[in-house]
Amino acid sequence: MPDFMSEESIPEFVQPGGFPVSVPNAIMLGIESSCDDTSIAVMKGDVVLSQFTAAQHIHSKYGGVVPEFASRAHQKHILPVLNGALERAGCALSDLNGIAYTRGPGLNGSLLVGSAFARSLAWSLNLPMWPVHHMRAHVLAHWISGGDAPAEPMMALTVSGGHTQLVDVSSPWDLNVVGTTLDDAAGEAFDKVAKMIGLPYPGGPEVNRLAQEGDRFAFEFTSPQVAGLDFSFSGLKTSVLRTLEKNKEGREKDLKWKKDVCASLQHTIVAILVSRLEKAADRFGRKAIAIQGGVSANSGLRSAIQELGARRGWKVHIPPFQYCTDNGAMIAMSGQFSSMKSKPGGLGDGPLPRWPMT
Repeated sequence: MPDFMSEESIPEFVQPGGFPVSVPNAIMLGIESSCDDTSIAVMKGDVVLSQFTAAQHIHSKYGGVVPEFASRAHQKHILPVLNGALERAGCALSDLNGIAYTRGPGLNGSLLVGSAFARSLAWSLNLPMWPVHHMRAHVLAHWISGGDAPAEPMMALTVSGGHTQLVDVSSPWDLNVVGTTLDDAAGEAFDKVAKMIGLPYPGGPEVNRLAQEGDRFAFEFTSPQVAGLDFSFSGLKTSVLRTLEKNKEGREKDLKWKKDVCASLQHTIVAILVSRLEKAADRFGRKAIAIQGGVSANSGLRSAIQELGARRGWKVHIPPFQYCTDNGAMIAMSGQFSSMKSKPGGLGDGPLPRWPMT
């Protein structure tokens, strides 16, 4: 048991399914640097005392994340972001009880900056360090105070820029991937189609904005048929491309046309995601469902998940917007759970860009 966890700090478990009422009342630092945002949070128990994030806008010029630029920006931002997070929380480094950081998956250079900084800081302060799996952290964001913390097993859909996963959640420590994308992720499909019609990067938020004013039935795009609970979006992307080739000429500046494309695309992707989530929940007998990850901020997906829950009588969990995209708070939350069940990491725990979720 880590030194900072006294017996009084460990809660009794009274919820079914291994779900805790609370976590240790320790102060955990969470450092996230898996892609293009540097985010650090200070958390006490499950309460976020502060979260400070530095976004990288240079990538919009190139239509996607440039790994070398991302790494250099993390190096530039990470110390000011740490200072900002501590100042907002009213904490000093000496107040911390542990440091959690993203070990993977993600961009190798970005992970290297964050993980090396976190491990060095923890070692210098003689604090336990907790390497965190980025995709598990997205699921565990549901337990951050201020949201509706799960109290029973659930089927969770993680939808981000590079990942689409169905995760059967028996407890915060027992997460089992039961479905994943075979090619492009949903977030990639949004971004790539947005680029096709001349929208700026990142394209997902732009598609969501324009879709709200478009006709979702204007275009009929192909929904790939995949066996089991897996996903495929490459065929959808090709279907959109072929449709645009027939309809794009002279439409580059036609805003209504772009709105209709966005609405039809969003309608198709959301329908695929929701149908798979419902199928998975039925297969595993879950009466609670959840979405998380950057694409869970999409208004169409949020509405569709709420409608599914109402129709089936299921409990629905959707994180607040600030915990949908990559953020330090979800890393700190994962660190709190890790401190209850796992041994701390070590200085030799280098980044794992392709770390499988087990």
